[in-house]
Amino acid sequence: MLLVIVLAALAGCSQAVSVEVATYATDPLCASVVLALPDTLAGLDRSRTTSQATAAWGSGEDAVTLRCGVEVPGPTTQQCVTVETPSGPSVDWLVFADSEAADDTTDDAATAADATASAGATGATDSGTSTGATAEPTTGADSDWTFITYGRDPAVEVHVPASVVAERSASFLDALGLAVSEVAATRTCL
Repeated sequence: MLLVIVLAALAGCSQAVSVEVATYATDPLCASVVLALPDTLAGLDRSRTTSQATAAWGSGEDAVTLRCGVEVPGPTTQQCVTVETPSGPSVDWLVFADSEAADDTTDDAATAADATASAGATGATDSGTSTGATAEPTTGADSDWTFITYGRDPAVEVHVPASVVAERSASFLDALGLAVSEVAATRTCL
């Protein structure tokens, strides 16, 4: 009996994933988003986090993290993709490579397009043309990726570490569509 109590206590003490709270995390819509998130994502189980309006799948620095209430992006020339979800809603995401190669002088648009293909964003569109990106990551797998919703207030940010992209791809963004669509879209990618 004592062993069961000790094991239960240790299970409750599992390490939470450290996620920085977003500026507008107290927005009530963020609670709706977090409550609608899946328990598993790309085969990773959901973990406890250290901040309000956040979620994580996986553990430690290798966890996929989500923050609701980040700064809403304004008009931008950043790569914007539309991810269709199997259940219907589509979500527009801005794509950012968090590459540590600061001296890389490749064109930002080409880098973002590679990120989208590397992330495997199924059904993604760019400026109304389908990319058909469904391949597993081949380029950019050594980079972390950040996706921020476009045209939704509050905005949602998803950070995918390179270790996850290298093993799983980021095609799971479509699995977040139902939760993210708790925040109504007011603008779309052009």
